Amino acid sequence: MFSAAVVAAVVAAVGLVAFARVQWPAFSSSNVTQAVTTVGQVLAVTGIAVSVLLVRRHRAVRFARLLSWASLSGFVTVTLGLPLAATRLYLHGVSVDQEFRTEYLTRLTDSPALRDMTYADLPPYYPAGWFWVGGRVADLLGMDGWEAFKPYAIGSLAVAAVVALVLWSNLIRHDLAIVVSLATAALVVAYGSPEPYGAIIALLIGPALVLAWGGLHRESGRGGWGAVIGTGLFLGLAATFYTLYLGLAAFAVTLLAVLAAALRVRTQRTWRGAIDPLLRLAVVAVVSGLIALLVWGPYLLEVIHGSPAASGTALHYLPEAGARLPLPMIHFSLTGALCLLGTIWLVGRATTSRRAQALGVGVVAIYMWSMMSMALAALGNTLLSFRLEPVLIVLLGAAGVFGFVEFAGWLLLATSDNPRVRGAILVIGVLGGLSFVQNIPRHLDSDIAVAYTDTDGNGERADKRPPGAAAHFAEVDELVQEQIPRERDDTVVLTADTTFLSFYPYLGFQALTSHYSNPLADFAGRAQTIADWSELDTPDQLVSALDASPWRAPDAFVFRQGPDGYTLRLAEDVYPNDPNVRRYTVTFPKELFDDPRFTVSETGPFVVVTRN
Repeated sequence: MFSAAVVAAVVAAVGLVAFARVQWPAFSSSNVTQAVTTVGQVLAVTGIAVSVLLVRRHRAVRFARLLSWASLSGFVTVTLGLPLAATRLYLHGVSVDQEFRTEYLTRLTDSPALRDMTYADLPPYYPAGWFWVGGRVADLLGMDGWEAFKPYAIGSLAVAAVVALVLWSNLIRHDLAIVVSLATAALVVAYGSPEPYGAIIALLIGPALVLAWGGLHRESGRGGWGAVIGTGLFLGLAATFYTLYLGLAAFAVTLLAVLAAALRVRTQRTWRGAIDPLLRLAVVAVVSGLIALLVWGPYLLEVIHGSPAASGTALHYLPEAGARLPLPMIHFSLTGALCLLGTIWLVGRATTSRRAQALGVGVVAIYMWSMMSMALAALGNTLLSFRLEPVLIVLLGAAGVFGFVEFAGWLLLATSDNPRVRGAILVIGVLGGLSFVQNIPRHLDSDIAVAYTDTDGNGERADKRPPGAAAHFAEVDELVQEQIPRERDDTVVLTADTTFLSFYPYLGFQALTSHYSNPLADFAGRAQTIADWSELDTPDQLVSALDASPWRAPDAFVFRQGPDGYTLRLAEDVYPNDPNVRRYTVTFPKELFDDPRFTVSETGPFVVVTRN
């Protein structure tokens, strides 16, 4: 795995550097980049095909392994890197969810200390694993966090795809492992890549479930402890990357353990048979829990020591996709066809294939999670089941590859291994795969478009059109630095333009929305405090209120100009409505800052107020 990861990282780095040396047109306004991307994808798939052929013929096996690693990582790099080659931003730019992710990476690039992405003096609530590693990579390369986001996201996905290949190769036939790894990598890039840290777990969850089943369900009750430890390591990684996927993976592994215990009890005709699988599950929990504490420890200690944690609103979201069961197998598309084939294979092989059993339980776990999420909506929360659809597609897609290979084998057997039939099956598989992969950039078209239309940290838009208000952020930063000459990460800024915090590692007084806010921060209380400040009449009252704040008060304010004063456009949670966020404006009278204790400056659409 280490060797594979190194190869993938080198391939991704070389590819991204090469792409950056060419002046590409914007993807949204030209077909040139799409054409070159298709060429790169075909070359990568050809390399994978050659590696499969070499493995099947038992020739140059080491070279074939190296070629499969390089080709698979090259496929991921080309598919994402070339469409984004003319922009410094990753999929979906720095808008909405990608804004707080960029802010988190900027925070952990500034310092390796585990700190909340926004608030002062708080440990992180969202798992910091992927962002911490990315911060160290950005710091090593001398890049700003926002600028490192794109290459780090693409590189980490390329590495994860190859690590998944190595894991599959230790669980199933090597040639089949290469094929299923390519299929799942393509599906993850198409459906999960905008959320790169989650996509990494999605890439690994299929082989991890097969590994878990091998460790939990042992006929003799002996051996398999390596698989148990490996499962614990995977769940620990998930815990440091993405809480939702950890919950699903842990739920699926628990179902596998319960199933193993039931089968053991039935075989041994005594309840004592359940002890061994449940003991193995406990070991998995201990191993994963110890790893999880690396990122969750500071937050849990803060809660244990008595800090009040307000009820978070991260689960207050129910879009239309979360109000129905995901059924990708009935969609009229190549993905739907592959998922349908996978569904048929899972059902047909449920009693005879350990792979089918492991993946099938994973699929069942997702549908059970979806049902629980929809039922929980009646109680005022959800389990965000709509975000699990990429994982469902990946599991069904992996099963679809196994099903295609097995059905092809049956067809060849029925036709006495007719070479024409073999050739036809091969052509169908290759054409279907190429048709899907070359359409991935178009499937991601809206996310790519935002990467070109958002204004980056240099104040530029990649499509060469006039930039937005973020073009003035550098001037805002200069004003704050001049008037408050200390480190950015020791300066609290109150602003509704929180993209500013994605580019510069200032501390924020209030987060983008309550859904991305640390429960320890009391988002609602801060919002009310801001509203109360805006209703004060004199600078003396404002200074007294700032000094009496239960949280560290703002050192600087970044407002917008309004007709009646300085404005902040804030947000509140209005779940169960969809959209679940209501925007409202708070206006501060200009007279509140007409005092020697404040310095007021203007730049572009912004008003920068600092405390003297």
